[in-house]
Amino acid sequence: MKQFSEQWLPPLEAELRAVLAGNEPATAAHYGMIHYHMGWVDAEFRPVTLPAGKRLRPLLCLMACQEVGGDPVQALPAAAALEILHNFSLVHDDIEDGDERRRHRPTVWALWGIPQAINAGDAMFALAFAALQRLSARGVAPETVLAALQLFTETCVALTEGQHLDMAFEQRAWVSVDEYMRMIQGKTAALIGASVAIGGLIGGAAQGVDASLRRFGQSIGLAFQIQDDVLGVWGDPTVTGKAAGADILRRKKSLPLLHALNHPIHGDAFRSFLSRPELTADDLPEAMELLARTASYEYATQQMHCLYQAGLDALQEALGERAERSLLWATAQWLMHRQM
Repeated sequence: MKQFSEQWLPPLEAELRAVLAGNEPATAAHYGMIHYHMGWVDAEFRPVTLPAGKRLRPLLCLMACQEVGGDPVQALPAAAALEILHNFSLVHDDIEDGDERRRHRPTVWALWGIPQAINAGDAMFALAFAALQRLSARGVAPETVLAALQLFTETCVALTEGQHLDMAFEQRAWVSVDEYMRMIQGKTAALIGASVAIGGLIGGAAQGVDASLRRFGQSIGLAFQIQDDVLGVWGDPTVTGKAAGADILRRKKSLPLLHALNHPIHGDAFRSFLSRPELTADDLPEAMELLARTASYEYATQQMHCLYQAGLDALQEALGERAERSLLWATAQWLMHRQM
């Protein structure tokens, strides 16, 4: 997996920069905001070298293309489109959530204001589709480009549905576990599933294989999100970079907390705890005791492992006996054990 990343991250980066370049002095600041979010420049638009993030979604796209016998070079425009779409959603999420920092730097809206940040995000959304259209120049058949475009468009709609639910949940005192799973299906799993499926399409996967690849990505995406939920409560701060129990203090409606809130015996006590006007680190031991009574850690980790296994089963459907030797299998294992 490391060798694959080292080989394909540089051409992916080149593709991203080509799509997001901009070429008019009059709009240099517009593209400068986009480049700032991507980690290519500082707040004065001077070039910097910053960690690029995992680039998980585009790498999954390229891996899937290779695993079904295709050439990842042909999938580079789609990989770039997926990464740009993901970053568009982050620019708008930061505005909608009021987050002033991302990756240890001020967010775009915190520096240039909400209207300019919305506009920069809108540009990234449009340019994601422009990136996908570059598939034709890589020799991808027109019918495959159209199929990828259809799946990409469906995924864009799913992202907005997931974000709508996420914001709506913030205004509600009670959310069911089923509602939460529907939300993360749109907000997290849809794009990861599409990343694998579009890579498979470009690589020439048959219809049934491509559907199995999509289920693999969606299941791993759901498991990945639940893992983050678990780490947000019980994770090691030296690994996660967040204070222990941070999601409790934020009253974040993550899966462990929702399970506790919906518990038939101890749910009322946990709801009473979260309804306090102010929560501090001194309240965390009480919260952890309540979560222990509801067995929310065990529930969430069981759900995570079930989804992880469902993803591996779908990958075996897609690749047969090669599945366990594939880069996609190795990536799924890395994701599930990176911080646990």
